[in-house]
Amino acid sequence: MQRFAFILAQVKSRVHPSDGNSSMAYWLIVSSSVAYMTTMATLVWLPIKSMVFMKKKALVGRKKWRPVALAYVLLSTLPTFAFLIASSEVQIRNGMQFDTFTELPVSLVLFSLILIDIVERIRYCRLTGRANELHRNADIPTLSPTEMMMPISGTATGPSPIAVSTNVGPQNGAGANGPTPRLPGRTAATVNGLVTGLPTNGPFTGIPGNTTGSAVPSNGAVQVLSGNNQSQPYTISGIYPGTGLPLRHVPYATAYTGPLSFLLESDVRAESLSDSFLFWLDTAEMMRVTNHTSLYFSGWALPVYLFSFLSTLRLVLMPHCPLLSPLGVALQDLPFLILRVALIAIFGFVTPVLFVIKNFLVCLAYIYFNFMTKLKVFNTERMF
Repeated sequence: MQRFAFILAQVKSRVHPSDGNSSMAYWLIVSSSVAYMTTMATLVWLPIKSMVFMKKKALVGRKKWRPVALAYVLLSTLPTFAFLIASSEVQIRNGMQFDTFTELPVSLVLFSLILIDIVERIRYCRLTGRANELHRNADIPTLSPTEMMMPISGTATGPSPIAVSTNVGPQNGAGANGPTPRLPGRTAATVNGLVTGLPTNGPFTGIPGNTTGSAVPSNGAVQVLSGNNQSQPYTISGIYPGTGLPLRHVPYATAYTGPLSFLLESDVRAESLSDSFLFWLDTAEMMRVTNHTSLYFSGWALPVYLFSFLSTLRLVLMPHCPLLSPLGVALQDLPFLILRVALIAIFGFVTPVLFVIKNFLVCLAYIYFNFMTKLKVFNTERMF
């Protein structure tokens, strides 16, 4: 806002040199901006932050969106982009070239958005101590793949509690009193003689004979079978009850503890910072296009800033919200693809071709995997 006030003061001093109201216009805009930010922070920002901190159901009940980020985008980012557009239009209409907002203002706007995104990502985590990999919040993304669980080679003796509950006979592959083979799949960890990680609200599969059992306690755990002085749990994929997180570290797997083990260290809080910067990389590169003087004073700064602001609306959604993918295509990749192709056709390579390819491939992949694969000609499963 201060840069816009300076541009407006310069224009007024050039158009009306004897008026003497240029400094008055400058300080009026600056004081109005300070009053606006103070009022919005006091009347809107702090109440929303307080309600989120007290976990009001109206704001954080579903945890699919970020009310604080929405308030910031509408009350701070939107006026900032409006002043960027107004600065360009004022200079173009008066035939003057004072400022193109080359680096500092644009970088500060995007850096503020990145900080808001980082805070919203890690505010569920502690900032001290090591992260708890087993119970960390599911909304925080992770780049490490889920580890495969080790199979159990032994068998457990005695009647299967699942087989008893579902009346599975010998013809279905489970004897009443004989040895019961392990269920196909992956192992689950045991805690105090219980198999953790079983679903609590639906049937599960994996019993020989293609049967289905539903007699799982409400806490998501069943007793392990004892045989040959050993406790062998049923091998069903582990999901931690109440969190929906996959079982990652099992006691059977041993981590690498060699001299280079520090290279394998990873923390979800550090990963969230890199994810946030990568999330805004395309928008940052789009806004850097306005650094070209010929583009900025040709009127193309308006669509560049407009579509860049629309892409910032993705900040309102959580990282794992189902609406994030279609909004990313609708608000960023598709508009940026059309805009970049038009800019390259008119001004040359003012934007890297790499981002044009990125926008095109993201749009193509979204359309193909979500819509075209439903057609018979692309459904290869029906051909085999």
